Amino acid sequence: MFLKKHTVLPGFHLALGFTILYLSLVVLIPLSTVFLKAATLSWEEFGNAVLAPRVLASYRLTFGASLLAALLNAFFGLLVAWVLVRYSFFGKRIIDAIIDLPFALPTAVAGISLTAIYAGNGWVGQYLEPLGIKVAFTPLGIVVALTFIGLPFVVRTVQPILQDLEMEVEEAAASLGATRWQTFTFVILPNLWPALLTGFALAFARGLGEYGSVVFIAGNMPMVSEIVPLLIITKLEQYDYKGAAAIAVVMLIASFILLLVINILQWWSSRRYS
Repeated sequence: MFLKKHTVLPGFHLALGFTILYLSLVVLIPLSTVFLKAATLSWEEFGNAVLAPRVLASYRLTFGASLLAALLNAFFGLLVAWVLVRYSFFGKRIIDAIIDLPFALPTAVAGISLTAIYAGNGWVGQYLEPLGIKVAFTPLGIVVALTFIGLPFVVRTVQPILQDLEMEVEEAAASLGATRWQTFTFVILPNLWPALLTGFALAFARGLGEYGSVVFIAGNMPMVSEIVPLLIITKLEQYDYKGAAAIAVVMLIASFILLLVINILQWWSSRRYS
């Protein structure tokens, strides 16, 4: 005999039906049309569309820049979260609020701002270019933009775990003769790994699909600084809908794999702390 779990809001089957209908209209049906459009291509045409030299160059740039930006965010995001959790200082609440700014800021505004700062005559760019470091309109600018928009994912994922860690464990390790580095490496870091990896994966996934903040600072030169989302837009403007759908399918599959990895990491994290 199965007992129904009591809930405050009745009507489970009706609510589930509306949920599935809403997800179908907003997510599943639009995404399925991309696969259906790409299915009209033969395997040879599909391969030519997704493996062209220009497309492969955009894959390398998009995945490479997203990976590098996510790695930078994993390191500095952990550092920022550590400072916000373990120290008290003037302006802490302001800095904590600024962390969420990339979430609220329109991506186009972020792209224009970064371009203005890192251009040759910008506040920062005018000092970097004499040193031979050109940021705006180069792949380096793409990494800067992706680092900017990905930082909150790491900080907000790691911060709650740091807040839940008990100081007594660190004090016990210190009383047993462990150095600060040993305490961090063998006591603190193992507890942070699931959250840190989740934040890294989220930042990486966001970087793959980012468009607005990148398109202004990238320069958008084919084979040099052209990202995959921009290439898809270019093909749509050229009325090459099948080619755009084929590339979109590749990115969707990559996104699904990343979502699977993120969910596995979150499941691992919940089991670890349950």
